[in-house]
Amino acid sequence: MRIPPYHRAPTWQRFFAGAALGALLSWVMFFYMHGVQQEKQIRTLHEQREDIKDFKDKIAIWEQDYKKLNQQNEEILTIQEVEVLITNGKDYSLDNLSVAEAEDLIEDDLSSLLAKDVASVYNGKMLLKKSIENKIMTINKKRYKLEVAEIMFYTKMNIEIKLKRTTS
Repeated sequence: MRIPPYHRAPTWQRFFAGAALGALLSWVMFFYMHGVQQEKQIRTLHEQREDIKDFKDKIAIWEQDYKKLNQQNEEILTIQEVEVLITNGKDYSLDNLSVAEAEDLIEDDLSSLLAKDVASVYNGKMLLKKSIENKIMTINKKRYKLEVAEIMFYTKMNIEIKLKRTTS
């Protein structure tokens, strides 16, 4: 069996020349279009990187300003509310009304702290603690000594108090 002599027929020569030229032209077109698309993508990525860098710089500036403002605001914070909580009223079988009245009495005694600077009240926390612990409260005709369990300072000052029964 032998290969037919297509190289001599002009129609087949034109077909193969056209196919080779078409393949070459299509590869050139493909590389050109692919290159243009890649350039657009590279340009877009570069612009996006620049935008991200600018946004990060702006965010850093905003964060610095925000931190400065927060620091200034924290320096001028004042106590706006005092909340007292008696934690062990149930241990002495006290009703909720008696516990609430005792909490209100303590809050009224501490009302002088309202509108004072948080830092100055914090600096005097030992004096505050001693002044609360030196009180003896009478609840349901029984005397209780107060013990400060926890004090939290912020615009709302929370004080947790435990009751101790006195012997006298």
